[in-house]
Amino acid sequence: MKGKFLNKQKNSHFRWELVLPAVAVLLVFILLLAAPVLAADPTGAETLKSDPKAPANYVWVLVTAFLVFLMQAGFAMLEGGFCRSKNTANLMLKNLMDFAICSLVFMAIGFAFMFGADKGGFIGTTGWFLHGEEYDVGRYLLYLFQVVFAGTAATIVSGAVAERTKWPAYFIYSIVVSAIIYPIYGHWVWGTGWLSHLPFGVGHVDFAGSGVVHTIGGVVGLAGALVLGPRFGKYDSQGKPRAIPGHSISLAALGCFLLWFGWFGFNPGSTLSAHELRISVIAVNTNLGAAAGAFAAMLYTWIKAKKPDVGMAINGAIAGLVAITAPCAWVEAWAAVVIGLIAGVLVVLSVYFFDRIHVDDPVGAISVHAVNGVWGLLSVGLFADGTYGLYVTGAPHVVGLFYGGGFGQLAAQFIGAVVCVAWAFALGYLTFKIMDAIFGVRVPLEEEVQGLDLVEHATTAYPDFAQRRLVG
Repeated sequence: MKGKFLNKQKNSHFRWELVLPAVAVLLVFILLLAAPVLAADPTGAETLKSDPKAPANYVWVLVTAFLVFLMQAGFAMLEGGFCRSKNTANLMLKNLMDFAICSLVFMAIGFAFMFGADKGGFIGTTGWFLHGEEYDVGRYLLYLFQVVFAGTAATIVSGAVAERTKWPAYFIYSIVVSAIIYPIYGHWVWGTGWLSHLPFGVGHVDFAGSGVVHTIGGVVGLAGALVLGPRFGKYDSQGKPRAIPGHSISLAALGCFLLWFGWFGFNPGSTLSAHELRISVIAVNTNLGAAAGAFAAMLYTWIKAKKPDVGMAINGAIAGLVAITAPCAWVEAWAAVVIGLIAGVLVVLSVYFFDRIHVDDPVGAISVHAVNGVWGLLSVGLFADGTYGLYVTGAPHVVGLFYGGGFGQLAAQFIGAVVCVAWAFALGYLTFKIMDAIFGVRVPLEEEVQGLDLVEHATTAYPDFAQRRLVG
C-alpha cells in the first residue's frame, strides 16, 4: 500500500505560476478581437417601462443570490470541520479563491457558453465578458444568480480531494469547471440545449441543479480522488479503511446550518420571479428534504452502530437538500419527505461503499453530491405531480410515473443523469490526469504529514496551539 501511495507523488519544476498570467493575456486578446456592440439596457429604464413588476423580481433574485453566496461559507466550515486542523487554512483559502476565480472566468467565458446564442443545441456562442449587448440589467442579474451556482459546483470538488492536493491544482480545476464543465452542461439543460428538448416527457428538467450543480461537482470530485489516491494512513496494511476524524464537529455543524439556510435561496430563487407564488411550496419541500435526510442518516447509523453518528447526520441533511433540489418545484410535501429519507440512507451506504473500494473522500462530497444529485434527477420522473410547469405560466406541466405520466419523464431524467455523470467524469478525469502528468497533483508524503497549511501557505489556522506532526 505504501508503494502504491508513493507512486502517486511527483516532483516537478513546472512553472505553474506563469499559467494564470498567460490565460489573462489570452482573455484580453479575445476581448480586443470582439466586435464592439452597443449596450442593451444598462440603466434599466427600458426594462422598467416594459415590465412594471421588474423591481420586485430583481430584488427577489438578488437577495436569493446573496443567500446562495453564503453557502460558500457553509462549504468552508463543513470541509474545515471534517478535515484535520493542519489543513484548515488551506481549505479556507481554497473556498475563497475558487469563488474569486469562478467569478472572473464565468464572466469572461462561462456565461457565454451557458446562456449565449445557441449553436446546434450544444453551446452558447455570444456574450463574452458581459460586454456589448450583454451590458444589460437583466443579463447582469442572470449572471450574478448563475455565478453563485457555478461557484458551488467548483467548491464541491475541494472536499473530495482535500488534504493531499497541490495548490496549483485547485486553481486549474476551478478554471476548467467554471469555464467549461459547468456552463456547457448547464447550456444543455438550462440554456435551451439538446437535453431540454429530449422527446420524452417535457424533456430533461432540473429545477435548481441536482444535476447541473451537484452531480457535476461531485463527479469531478470523484475523478480527482481517483487520480490522487487515498490519504496516507487511510488504509491499514490489510487494505481495511481507517477513520481519520476531522478536527471540529462544531465547525462542520455550523457549515451544515449555513448550507441549509443558503438553500432557501438556492431553490426558491430559481423561480427567478417574486410573483411565482410556488416559492412557498419550494421552500417547504426544501426544508422537508433536509429534515428527512438528516433524520434518516441519524436513524440508520443509530440502528447499525448502536450510536447515532453526528457526521453522518450532517451529511444526511445536505444529501436531502441535494436530492430535493431538482424536484422541489414539482412535488408534494410527502414526496419531499420520501426523497429526503432515501437520500439520508443513500449517503451512508455510499460513504461505506467508496471506503471499501479505496476512494478516499474526506468530507463525503461524492456521496452527498454525486450520488444524491443523480437520485434527485430521477425522483422528478417518479414524483412530479403535474401541478406546475417549466418555470413560466402556460408551459407544459411536469408529470412523473406515480402520477400517471408514464415512463416518459423518467426516461428523460435518466438520460440527463447518465450524460451528466459521463460528461463530468470524462472532463474531470482528463483535467486531473493532464495536471498530474505536467506537475503532479499530489503533495509529497512529508508535506502531507506536516500539513498543507504550513508547507503550502506558511501559516496555520490555529497559531496559538502547539503544532504536532500527525501521521494518520
